[in-house]
Amino acid sequence: MKPRILIVDDEEIVVRSCLRILEDDRYEVDSVSDGWEALRRIDENGVDVLVLDIMMPKIDGLQVLQHVKERHPDIDVIMMTGLSQIQTAVRAMKLGAFDYLSKPFDPDELKLVVERALERRRLLQENRTLKTEVSSKYRFENIIGRSAQMQNVYRLIAQCAPTNCTVLITGESGTGKEMVARAIHYNSLRKDRPFVPVDCTTLSETLLESELFGHVKGAFTGAVGNKRGLFDMADNGTLFLDEMGNISLTTQAKLLRVIQEREFKAVGDTRSHTTNVRLLAATNKDPKAMVAEGTFREDLYYRINVFPIHVPPLRERRDDIPALAFHFLKMFSDELGKPVTEFSEGAMSLLTHHDWPGNVRELENTVHRAVILTSDHLIRQAHLASILENASRPDLEVPRTGDDLKRIKKLAREKSVEEIEKLFIQETLKRNTWNVTKSAEETGMQRANFQALMKKYNIRVRDMESNGESGAGGAKGL
Repeated sequence: MKPRILIVDDEEIVVRSCLRILEDDRYEVDSVSDGWEALRRIDENGVDVLVLDIMMPKIDGLQVLQHVKERHPDIDVIMMTGLSQIQTAVRAMKLGAFDYLSKPFDPDELKLVVERALERRRLLQENRTLKTEVSSKYRFENIIGRSAQMQNVYRLIAQCAPTNCTVLITGESGTGKEMVARAIHYNSLRKDRPFVPVDCTTLSETLLESELFGHVKGAFTGAVGNKRGLFDMADNGTLFLDEMGNISLTTQAKLLRVIQEREFKAVGDTRSHTTNVRLLAATNKDPKAMVAEGTFREDLYYRINVFPIHVPPLRERRDDIPALAFHFLKMFSDELGKPVTEFSEGAMSLLTHHDWPGNVRELENTVHRAVILTSDHLIRQAHLASILENASRPDLEVPRTGDDLKRIKKLAREKSVEEIEKLFIQETLKRNTWNVTKSAEETGMQRANFQALMKKYNIRVRDMESNGESGAGGAKGL
């Protein structure tokens, strides 16, 4: 819909001039000569921008402005003034006018200020839309799952969200603990305030303290200026400590003070700062066992365990797998622009019987890769079998240092690409009854390049045919 602009002035020559200046296919421009008529028109049809003269009979521009701002505060009003009315224009700005123009004004001036007003309105509408989308996304009733276990999670979220209590969310990695935390926040009285997450596994003790509490200039090597902490940024909102079980005992003691006293000190600072945050914490460890081991403070545990919520692993709610799988299928098919709409019976059976050690996150990644691999509307068992077989390697190396993590992530990315390439070649050959020329043509690759990939993964047509994977027979039961 085109932006609607209404010109209000009792001087016909001014109205004609404004209509001529704003004559543009992008706008819908109209005019009236009376303030009361302008208010009636706005109430009935609405406008985006009002260009309004100050001096008019019956009702002056300032009165019209007040009425408009009371009834339709989103409408941007541009006032037109004479040279002797500058003080009145300043009053109009205080009453909520977007800007003013002194008569006579340059045509480009009017165009520019109207464009600025429309751009401001567009940004406001976008921000409202984004806020609505975010709020909707994390409404707890939109967390996917109909199982009895998830119904219990929904009930607990509904009970604790309107309060300010501290919540401890437990569950294995990948179960969706942060989604639960966001659902609590966006259904709380703090939903219009910041939600600030922090991953406690990725930072050293010093850096974590600096992130949480901030630091002052010179507090440590590299502290070249003051830095606000997350407790400060989340003031009046929600702070989510993800994987809190990895926090050192020293930092735990400082957290306990913040929870008890509602105040903290930045690293290197002698002054205390107050904070009003709601704390949500999550861990994939057993906090009671950590207390028994001496790796987690007992007093802190009781402070954060005011309202516990346990998110069940996916293998304990298999009835939710089909709904989750189709949710991710639609998400990634839309994202990749591929018309993938279904799982074969064999594929869905494989999904529902897999144990999913990586939980919902692993299912999401698996469906994502399967959508990349498939060349038609259907995800088949063969697409998933290779992904899941390689994903469940027992010999996966666990990194011990930051450099290890970078190296292993690089190897994992390379391995994932290799798996996709290998399955891509195998599936293409299968569809084309092991004819290399037809397979290369279907993929749009040169035959030599296609053969190079076959050689890279030691794929020989003769071997695959001798294993019984020929023609349509290779796709039976998928």
